Amino acid sequence: MSIMPLKRATLIATQADKSRLLRDLQELGCMHLESLRPTGPAPEEAAPEHAEDARRALRWLQEAPRQRRQILIEPEFDVADFVARVLANKQAVRDTGDDLDTVRDHLRALAPWGDFQLPEEGWLNGQLLWFYEVPLRELDKIPRERFAWEVVHRDHRFAYVVVIAEEEPPHDAMPVPRTHTGAESRSSLARRQESLEVELEGLAAQRESLTHRRTLLQRNMDRAEDQAAMRHASETTLETEDGLCLLQGWVPAAAAPALQNYANAGSMALTLADPTPRDTPPTLLKNPPKLSGGQDLLGFYETPAYRTWDPSTIIFFSFTTFFAMILSDAGYGLTLGCILAFFWKRMGESESGLRMRVLMSYLVGATIVYGMMVGSYFGVSPAQGSLPGAFKILDINDYDSMMRISILIGAMHIVLANAMMAYHAPYPSARGKPLGWCAAVIGGVLLWFGATGIGPPATMETLGTILIAGGLVAVVWFGDPQPTGGRDNLLKRLGKGLISLTDVTKLFGDVLSYMRLFALGLASASLALTFNELAGQVRAAVPGLGVLLALLILVLGHVLNLGLSIMSGVVHGLRLNVLEFLNWSVSDEGYPFKPFARKEMR
Repeated sequence: MSIMPLKRATLIATQADKSRLLRDLQELGCMHLESLRPTGPAPEEAAPEHAEDARRALRWLQEAPRQRRQILIEPEFDVADFVARVLANKQAVRDTGDDLDTVRDHLRALAPWGDFQLPEEGWLNGQLLWFYEVPLRELDKIPRERFAWEVVHRDHRFAYVVVIAEEEPPHDAMPVPRTHTGAESRSSLARRQESLEVELEGLAAQRESLTHRRTLLQRNMDRAEDQAAMRHASETTLETEDGLCLLQGWVPAAAAPALQNYANAGSMALTLADPTPRDTPPTLLKNPPKLSGGQDLLGFYETPAYRTWDPSTIIFFSFTTFFAMILSDAGYGLTLGCILAFFWKRMGESESGLRMRVLMSYLVGATIVYGMMVGSYFGVSPAQGSLPGAFKILDINDYDSMMRISILIGAMHIVLANAMMAYHAPYPSARGKPLGWCAAVIGGVLLWFGATGIGPPATMETLGTILIAGGLVAVVWFGDPQPTGGRDNLLKRLGKGLISLTDVTKLFGDVLSYMRLFALGLASASLALTFNELAGQVRAAVPGLGVLLALLILVLGHVLNLGLSIMSGVVHGLRLNVLEFLNWSVSDEGYPFKPFARKEMR
């Protein structure tokens, strides 16, 4: 579990070699590019890093109501041209649909006025028509002596009034504001509606025809991603007035010799330098293949900074443990194992699938083992003296013991987080605060054990008090990890230490947060037992058909409980790692290393 060392690489070539340089770097796939341009293009004009257009086009075709037979082979298939046609169809459908909605709304608004055509200018000797929807109770407020007006339609709420005047009547002269009917008649709008509906049907047919090549587009997504990455990389280069092209980024130290050999062979200049304290390199995590699934769990929330440490292996095992404790049933673990076996081969077809397969294997194994330890098999507890019963060493219904185990796990998890923070501290004085928190947590656990009768109470109380007091003093004294001399600085140091001391409430809450492991495990076991009892009662109450009903209750009930347990295991298992653990173990957040690499296989 480590963060790979990086070097800053700067390549210099002629502008004529820019395209070749970018193609070759994409083939090498070892460099994280950074822009050298002082001011880049506007965000809306910048080339996207990923093939967003191709993704939108594929989604548009996948969501088409009707799909055509797929064309699987087309040697001259042009991804860029096809994507442009699909997106043009999507935009045309959206624009035509908006126009059609506008026309329909206008037709509904004109329905009470009837089908009329506004007179041309001069036909009424300078008079104009003004339209008003007047509530019936307000009709008598229209002055007859000031305007010529007529009610052309009436319903149970409104009178539709047309006023004839050279200018719009003043606002205070009419009880309601004027209604804007527009210049088009209902018959003209009806013809437009029909035309737009025909056009929309034609676009729908065009979309359906485009689905012929949906699979081709899906297969060529990697090519589209490579093209998008190439355009994005081109915008990161700096072109000078003397015909040179500069490109800069980060490469793993292990890959630097290969990049140097490429530069020498291509007659290009390359400089390699270690990161300076002012640099913020990306973070490249390197873990054993069997444990790299922890990187995916960690990346779900954040990426540690380059100069911190990699907690992904610890998260891998702690997430596995928490997930198993929340499911708390060996039968559910076996069910997950069957599901994993069904998808085993398919998951092995990609690198991410392989990582997930290993993680799932650990989750299944841990769930089965912990389920055997608590003696739960689809909510059924094994009989004493049986082989499964011999593995039962925990009683999930012993609330005091299970709560004590959950809190102890939480305390040790927080202690481990602070211990790793201290171990990877950049200078000695920065280790005092996390070590102080470690002592405070351990002291609190000892006090609790002494109060509950675990161990000698007097010894536990004395040792726990000493550790808590010493730990909190260390937190106050090392609250400012880079203190300086002088009386004023001493007061400032103590002030920062006292502020750090306020985290004691957060520490207490985070440790107690691990009680959810016991609570959720108990809820899962209780639901399983409830469904079993309900099925047994139905079977006894309904002879004959009761067997079928009981089986239905068992299947549906345990499927529902398993789904809820998996959701709880993932959500709360991750929460305890990425919130409680990372908040105490990782000081700075970074950004992931993204190599400029080709995705399309050749």
